[in-house]
Amino acid sequence: MADDNTRDENKLIAERRQKLDALREQGNAFPNDFHRNALADELHNMYGAHDNDMLEKERVDVAVSGRMMAKRVMGKASFIKLADRSGQIQVRLERDRLPEGVYQTFKKWDVGDIVGASGVLFQTNTGELTVRADQVRLLTKSLRPLPEKFHGLADQETRYRQRYVDLIMNESSSEVFRKRSEIVAYIRAFLDSQDFLEVETPMMQTTPGGAIARPFTTHHNALDMQLYLRIAPELNLKRLIVGGFERVYEINRSFRNEGISTQHNPEFTMLELYRAYATYEDLMDMVEAMLHGMADAITGKSTLEYQGETFDLAQTFKRMTVEEVILTFNPDADASKLRDRDYLASVCGQLGIPVKDSYGPGKLQIEIFEKTGEDNLREPVFVTQYPTEVSPLSRCNDEDPFVTDRFEFFVAGREIANGFSELNDPEDQARRFRAQAASRDAGDQEAMAFDHDYIRALEYGMPPTAGIGVGIDRLVMLFTDSPSIRDVLLFPHMRPEVFD
Repeated sequence: MADDNTRDENKLIAERRQKLDALREQGNAFPNDFHRNALADELHNMYGAHDNDMLEKERVDVAVSGRMMAKRVMGKASFIKLADRSGQIQVRLERDRLPEGVYQTFKKWDVGDIVGASGVLFQTNTGELTVRADQVRLLTKSLRPLPEKFHGLADQETRYRQRYVDLIMNESSSEVFRKRSEIVAYIRAFLDSQDFLEVETPMMQTTPGGAIARPFTTHHNALDMQLYLRIAPELNLKRLIVGGFERVYEINRSFRNEGISTQHNPEFTMLELYRAYATYEDLMDMVEAMLHGMADAITGKSTLEYQGETFDLAQTFKRMTVEEVILTFNPDADASKLRDRDYLASVCGQLGIPVKDSYGPGKLQIEIFEKTGEDNLREPVFVTQYPTEVSPLSRCNDEDPFVTDRFEFFVAGREIANGFSELNDPEDQARRFRAQAASRDAGDQEAMAFDHDYIRALEYGMPPTAGIGVGIDRLVMLFTDSPSIRDVLLFPHMRPEVFD
């Protein structure tokens, strides 16, 4: 069946190429002098409720253009549907109204062609706003047929590989990416209103840092040096805090050489921001306020439907510590031994979690938390007090140095944000870098390298600061009810396609 479909498609493509060849013989086959003056949605909003008497009185002349999504030929008159960026508008073509020969030429055009039409607005007998064309032109010949109308583009892999066809055929996909743009615009407006400065930092770095992750490497030929695609902009943004920019943010593209899943893509978008003279608790309040406002601005309501669950973003979000989460979802755990390495290792063994000799009690806590707790954190919740062992850039808690002043924000079992009060003690930071570097030398490819210049920057003095990273892709997944990160990336990473 697939071979039959391929043969049919190849036949249609060959026929369309012949039509394009004929157009080339007549002159410019790809004209670029048609000027549109109206969008479909604008016309429907302004004139959709007008009857023909009103439209005839006003005589609304318009020029519309877009992709021909439907074509209905009926003798001396035909109807087509043109889709532009705002929606669709119907056009009526009448043989006796168009210039000599144009109507016969139009009959040879195909669904998928880009067409321009000018004329006056009227209402059909069924009440549909329509352009009665005086002129119609073929602007771009489509050589490949669109997917069959009633089935659209349903194959997921094809949708991701050929996003351009997905956007043509599936309005729901287009809406996801419009909403993504609205979310990013809202974040910018929210932060700008609080006097944050948007900045840009390098994507290629000499030392990878700012997160625990394996970097991508590249090579600069002229300088003959290895560079790394950034895994996070954190250290450069904090250099700016040292320099006196007290509130900075970047909506950035970051890269991590990790596996691909419904929540992970090697290339992704984050919001990172840093605010001097603030604590991690201040940023929890800020994230809560931002999401309250975002829900109202983007959806017009405080609740979100995600994969069959309803989440209320207007409430005050719950706050729990890592140890409280472990005890909640492991009721048989001994609360008095949650920092005992041998005990935690035995719990990991019972849960089937591999344990390395280098794992301390903090790392073992996180292994148990991720295995038993994360997926169960359904309602919006801030999880706080992450172990210092797994938080190399976070400030230790003054009363309990085993943990840091750090939080992660979860909804629907997924981490959306990670924030903390920043470590601004250069000597403590140097010690933690050395520990990370030792792990890296021992084979941990996700451990951080020692960043000497960052330590030098801290030695000039960084004010008390709090910072946060927000996963834009996961946030968009939540607001668009998208089960996979690939649904919210216009061009997700795929294995190379094999062409004949």
